[in-house]
Amino acid sequence: MRSPTIRDVAERAGVSKSLVSLVLRGSDQVRPEKRDAVLRAARELGYRPNAAARTLSERRSRTVGVLLNDLRNPWFVELLDGLNSLLHAAGLRMLLADARLGRRAGHDLAEPFLDLGADGLVVVGTLPDPAALAPVAERLPVVVAGAREPVLPGVDVVANDDAEGARLVTEHLIGLGHRRVAHVGGHGAVGELRRRGYETAMRERGLEPVVADGDLTEEGGYRATVRLLSRPQRPTAVFAVNDMTAVGVLSAAGELGLSVSGDVSVAGYDNTSIARLRHVWLTTVDNASHEVGRRAARCLLERLDGESGPGRVHLTAPTLEIRGTTGRNA
Repeated sequence: MRSPTIRDVAERAGVSKSLVSLVLRGSDQVRPEKRDAVLRAARELGYRPNAAARTLSERRSRTVGVLLNDLRNPWFVELLDGLNSLLHAAGLRMLLADARLGRRAGHDLAEPFLDLGADGLVVVGTLPDPAALAPVAERLPVVVAGAREPVLPGVDVVANDDAEGARLVTEHLIGLGHRRVAHVGGHGAVGELRRRGYETAMRERGLEPVVADGDLTEEGGYRATVRLLSRPQRPTAVFAVNDMTAVGVLSAAGELGLSVSGDVSVAGYDNTSIARLRHVWLTTVDNASHEVGRRAARCLLERLDGESGPGRVHLTAPTLEIRGTTGRNA
């Protein structure tokens, strides 16, 4: 039995072959009803892009390297889901690598993707040395997702508006009557932007910012919070730079005999699956990670199609998810 072709999909959907190609590449230039018709036709026909034929005709491997800052962070899951949804529809496969493990082994982080002939690279999260991507960006399209490091020539950045998200959650805590609101921060440009948003919101209300350094991990959040809550005038609310850090904040508060949210309110950032667990139920900022992934895929597909020009920065709007870990200051 003959396998369905892109022409069959176009005939079934009642559209042109070029429009089908646009849909499969994840273009945002297609009306929703047309996109739905194409995807429904492809699903009904069982159409799958012929990766082998494309590789021969286009001299491309149909693979995209994805370099994760730290595979242990649950924040990446929804971003990868959004990224893969468009890459898969375009007939591209992801090759994942953990930058943390590569650094420990002393490896060049991007070298394996170059060796495997990847068509492009998506870097997810903050890397210690973003400048190391420059030689790679000269050889293949690179998109940075979820980080805000300085933009390299021709490298697109897709991320959340971190300063605005930090301002939202800080104003929420202040609005609950908290005047001693502390922040457990993190490193990199994202950590700096979230700290800046927190500090701006505090100073606008005439309050003194209190920042304890963390390292974006649960253990770092625990250590920083023990120091904060041991102060003579301990904070009544703590805003953590991410959800992993916030879990450490919750652990420290519990070990010190403080109730959440009665004695201390706790908020995080990222709205990961951990924040939505019923026994955690963490107030946090939703950074639209799924949409960040989709936009990153769209940027990469545009670059693969030959679009050139300087690197662009795309920001998604954050929203606040209020749950059980924040309450009114007694």
